Amino acid sequence: MTDSVQDTGPRTLKLSGGDVLLRPFATGDEAAVLGFAGALPEHDLLFLTRDITQAKVVAAWMRDVEDGTIVSLLALKGPKVVGTTAVVRDALSWSPHVGDIRVLVSPEMRGQGLGQILAQEAVATATAMGLEKLTVRMTVDQQAAIAVFESLGFRGEALLRDHVKDRAGNRHDLAILSHNVAEVGARLSAFGVGAS
Repeated sequence: MTDSVQDTGPRTLKLSGGDVLLRPFATGDEAAVLGFAGALPEHDLLFLTRDITQAKVVAAWMRDVEDGTIVSLLALKGPKVVGTTAVVRDALSWSPHVGDIRVLVSPEMRGQGLGQILAQEAVATATAMGLEKLTVRMTVDQQAAIAVFESLGFRGEALLRDHVKDRAGNRHDLAILSHNVAEVGARLSAFGVGAS
């Protein structure tokens, strides 16, 4: 994993709600990530394939970061995690060119641009990783998150009806948006944008 966000080191973001430190997820952060996940509204977690409120799931996430399967950042306000992003790829699958992006922001930090910054970081990381296509999943009512990703060039690709079930047994539709990085890059290159 070269040229990823993890190689750039920590940096401070100046947001209206105060300074936020952006840095890679590292060993020792598991308890803070569990605290963050446990404080999120359950509905915010429905698009994830795993329940990150569970210690064993966060431990597996850390192992995936260490082995390079996931590139993940944390946004911290003091010692408290207020946002995360992850780029997930499975190099052993039939789709090693595809990365799945995940972004979570705590309710108190919404509306300050943190989600947009985290999404941009994830796209930049995925591009640096050489991924050709990116996907992101969310429930259809997460309109602000959908707007953030659409502003980055993602478009709706699928709607999976009743695909996720919350703890109360209620079903929710799942939207999948995608971004064909290689196709967009080729179009830009054809117009001389980004050519060296």
